[in-house]
Amino acid sequence: MGNCFESCSKSNDIVDENIDSSVNSKTLSQGDSDPERSSTLSSPCSLKPLITGKDEADSNLSAPSKEGEMMNSQHLKSFMLDELKNATGNFCPESVIGEGGFGFVHKGSVNDGAGIEIAVAVKQLKTDGFQGHKEWLREVNYLGRLHHPNLVKLIGYTLDDEQRLLVYEYMPNGSLDNHLFEKGSTVLSWSLRLQIVIGSARGLCFLHEDKDQIIYRDFKTANILLDSGFNAKLSDFGLAKDGPKDDRLHVTTEVIGTQGYAAPEYLTTGHLTTKCDVYSFGIVLLEILTGRRVIDKTKAREEENLVQWVKPYLQDKRKAYRIMDTKLAGQYSHKAAFMMSFLALQCIGDVKVRPSMLEVLSLLEKVSIPRHKKSRSKGFDTYSSSPMPSKRFLITN
Repeated sequence: MGNCFESCSKSNDIVDENIDSSVNSKTLSQGDSDPERSSTLSSPCSLKPLITGKDEADSNLSAPSKEGEMMNSQHLKSFMLDELKNATGNFCPESVIGEGGFGFVHKGSVNDGAGIEIAVAVKQLKTDGFQGHKEWLREVNYLGRLHHPNLVKLIGYTLDDEQRLLVYEYMPNGSLDNHLFEKGSTVLSWSLRLQIVIGSARGLCFLHEDKDQIIYRDFKTANILLDSGFNAKLSDFGLAKDGPKDDRLHVTTEVIGTQGYAAPEYLTTGHLTTKCDVYSFGIVLLEILTGRRVIDKTKAREEENLVQWVKPYLQDKRKAYRIMDTKLAGQYSHKAAFMMSFLALQCIGDVKVRPSMLEVLSLLEKVSIPRHKKSRSKGFDTYSSSPMPSKRFLITN
């Protein structure tokens, strides 16, 4: 399931650095994901989609689900199909805000039970889509019990014969993917990029540090949604997996995820650990710093693969600015840029020395956010700073 949301502002101006990060959206949303999620991979650079493993994500509804398979949650509402038809204008084309492997995503509004209409995003499963009941069920069961400021809120679902729908809070600022890569979208300022990075890290830490450890397995810019204050929330738990039990070090599973984001050791062995999420986090961190996709065939051959292109620059403080997103126009501090680029290098490094998400978050929270411009220097601007408050596989969906 994945990224799908309202289209973002088309202004080319950098988003205001001083947007209050504590503002929470009263409108609700969620998106759908890329249709390229598949399951067995040969290398992180391959662009060839692979067939989804049957044991991981059924792509049809040949075995209709039973509501009894779902975890009971007092936080989720079971919607009648007619309710969601009314909420979305009978799923009219004008209400569509996204499309992916799961199906179409519609913006609508529902009653919150207190007589107040709230905006929602409704994802409707395609019976012939890339994703099926198992991923839908996984989404319901995980988000039905997981609650954190940096996870998208699942409001409810519909299970009606072959109809399967999910109702999420509506995220008015769409996905991080939209802002970084969509032509004409608003440019995220350095401060907001730091805010989004830290919020995303907190979401992953919550999953990894929970007593019932969860491996997200599909961390990417398309699955990071942004509320009205540009606070990051992880979405799409269709590929999430319970962590190892009984003192085991990993979960062995068929490889599944999104191209370019999968850890090399996972691709070669199928051994899944929380360090696989850390690798994906490192890739996203590089995308945020550079404004480039992990795999981009529009670039010169030597720059198509983001990891291969940036590695020579990541260990040299004097060269770090060369990888930075030119759309930032130098509006970032040299020190913070190098800290984050070096952290990205650690995250995508060998699994034996790769940090945990707790260690990653601890370092990120020490990075200061620039507030007031003082002077402009080569490649960087100097600021006074104040601390910040605390195509799928290939791999994809």
